[in-house]
Amino acid sequence: MSSTRVVVTGLGTTSPLGGDIASTWEALLDGRSGVRPLPYDWAEQLPVKIGATVAVEPTEVLERVKARRLDRSSQFALVAAMQAWTDSGLDEYGADPERVGVAVPSGIGGVQTLLSNYDVLKAKGPRLVSPLAVPMLMPNAPAATVGLYVNAKAGVHCPVSACASGNEGVALGIDQIRLGRADVMVVGGTEAAIHPLPMAAFANMMALSKRDGDPTLVSRPWDVARDGFVLGEGAGVLIIESAEHAQARGARVYAEVLGAGMTADSHDIAQPEPKGRGGARAIVAALRESGIEPGDIKHINAHATSTPLGDLAESLMINDTLGKHAQDVVVTSTKSMTGHLLGGAGALESIATVLALHHRVVPPTINLDQLDPAVDLDIATKPRDLPAGDIAALNNSFGFGGANVAVAFASA
Repeated sequence: MSSTRVVVTGLGTTSPLGGDIASTWEALLDGRSGVRPLPYDWAEQLPVKIGATVAVEPTEVLERVKARRLDRSSQFALVAAMQAWTDSGLDEYGADPERVGVAVPSGIGGVQTLLSNYDVLKAKGPRLVSPLAVPMLMPNAPAATVGLYVNAKAGVHCPVSACASGNEGVALGIDQIRLGRADVMVVGGTEAAIHPLPMAAFANMMALSKRDGDPTLVSRPWDVARDGFVLGEGAGVLIIESAEHAQARGARVYAEVLGAGMTADSHDIAQPEPKGRGGARAIVAALRESGIEPGDIKHINAHATSTPLGDLAESLMINDTLGKHAQDVVVTSTKSMTGHLLGGAGALESIATVLALHHRVVPPTINLDQLDPAVDLDIATKPRDLPAGDIAALNNSFGFGGANVAVAFASA
C-alpha cells in the first residue's frame, strides 16, 4: 500500500433528490423517493413510464449557450463539478493546473445527442446534423468538459465500466495521486440515459421494474417483491487530493479515501456471478489495499439495484468477505430513493458513503417491507447512527460485463 494518504475535500451533485449536496442529503435522511412519472410524451409508448429524473434541470444552473453545446450527461457532470470545486476551496486557492487531473466517466455517454442527431439525419439529411455532435456524444465528453472547467492538465480520464464506472473513476483518482501524477483529482460519474431507446432496451431485457402503482414504491432492494431497477439520471463529483496538499492549504476534510479493489467476473455480459465471487474478490482487494481488517468496516453503501439475482449475490459476497463481522455492519441501498444512475451511481453513492462517515449517520433503505429470507444483512430501514472513533465504510458497484469495484473510505 502506498504511504500517500488521500482525502475528500469537496462534494457536488445534481440528483433525482436535489440540485445540490445539501438537498440530496436531506432527502436521503428523510427517506424521500426521487422516482416519478416521466414528463415526456414518448413515455406513453413504453412498458415502463417512470424514472428518477433530476430534481433541478441543468439549464436552470448553466448559461443557455453553454448548455446547448453539451449533451445532458456533460451538463450534469459540469453542474456537479462546479459545486465540488467551489466546496473544496480550490477555486480560491489556485491549484497548479499541471497537478490537477480528472476521472469522470459515463456508462453510456452522449446517447441523447447521438440519437437525436440520427433522427435529424433520417428526417432532414446530413447537412443539418450538428457540427458539435461528435464532441457532444463521445464518451469522454463529460470528463473533458470538467477538465476544461478546472483547467486540469495532469490528465483527463474516462474509465467506462457500465454501472461500476463512477466508482472506477474514484479508484483511478486514488491511483493517480499515489503514483505521483497529480495532487488533486476531480472524480465521479454521470449519466443521462432516460430516453426511449435505452429504456425500451432495459425493459425488454427484464432489467427494469414493471411494478404498477405508486412510483415511489417501485425501487425496493432486498424486498421479496423486488422485480428490477428504476432508471435514474444525474451526476456526482468528489474532489480528492493528497493529505499533504490538503493540509498545506488548510482544507476541510470530509473523509479519507483508503483504497479500492477492482475485479471481473468473466461469467456473463449482464448477469452477476450467482455466488458473488467476483465482487467478493473486489472487497478483499479493497481491504488489502486500504490496510484494514473486516472488523474495521461499520457501514456499506451497497450496489443493490432491486434485481432478484444482483441483490442476493451482494448479500453473499458481504457475508463471505466480512465473515463474523458482517452482522456488525449497517448496510443500506440509496438506490431505493435515487433509482439507478448507471455510470453515475457509484459516484453518488460514494458521496453518500462519505457523508455517512462525516455525519455519523446512515441513510435508510426505503420500501423494504419484507426482507428476502435468503438475504442475511443488517439493513437500515430508518436513519442509523454510526459509532464514534476511527471507522471505515465500503461503497460497492457492479456493472454489465462483470465489472466489480469496491472503494473503502474512513472517517476523517
